[in-house]
Amino acid sequence: MSDGSVRVEKQDGYVVITLDRPDKLNAFNETQHLSLKDALAEAEEDPSCRAILLTGAGRGFCAGQDLSERDPSREEIDLGLTIDTLYNPLVRRIRAIGKPVICAVNGVAAGAGANIALACDIVLAARSAKFIQAFSRIGLVPDSGGTWTVPNLIGEARAKAIMFTGEPVTAEQAADWGMIWKVVDDDDLMTQAAGLAANLAKGPTRSLGLTKGLIQQAGDNTLDRQLDLERDTQREVGRGTDYAEGVRAFIEKRPAKFTGR
Repeated sequence: MSDGSVRVEKQDGYVVITLDRPDKLNAFNETQHLSLKDALAEAEEDPSCRAILLTGAGRGFCAGQDLSERDPSREEIDLGLTIDTLYNPLVRRIRAIGKPVICAVNGVAAGAGANIALACDIVLAARSAKFIQAFSRIGLVPDSGGTWTVPNLIGEARAKAIMFTGEPVTAEQAADWGMIWKVVDDDDLMTQAAGLAANLAKGPTRSLGLTKGLIQQAGDNTLDRQLDLERDTQREVGRGTDYAEGVRAFIEKRPAKFTGR
């Protein structure tokens, strides 16, 4: 399914969502924002979808905002409104979805495009990919969660350097710094990303989603608070059918057949 800006392909257990404006390096306009919002909501609500794979068409993942739609020389622009109504809800949704969200970065990921990729749970990048905090080049500050996500991933010193200079971070650097999970050869990117999505789609979806939530809360919690959350969450998943199946499969020495519940 495609509306000309986002393409959605349902696979066995997971969904591939492709930003599909390759002539614009998949830069966001409002139509693409709304289409991606709808695609993510549908995937989140679909019980047959147990993982989401996000990527971009053509030679890049996403160049961030389509600046032709936010040109201050033509009209007065409220970028705070753009962020509040489009980018912030997108990042919050990605972080809140109770299913693994994988990003396959197939080329340049710049500005908001980089930070949307980094908001995903697991990021794979093609060897030719680059992550660019391009905001300073046009007199802006990083958004889409970048000033929170990037320092948390790579530290304050590196975050300030790449945000002040706009210097590209290669895929290899990003992996070495802990910004992303791993680098793969360009021709192998989608094969590996699809394999990961298919594997996670067979996993204990509910416990994976709750694990995601625990990890994301950890930075704001004391150890005591996190221990309590782990206890309460373990109690919850311990009553689920996937735990019973996991134990049964372990005892019977066979692969578990999880249902995501």
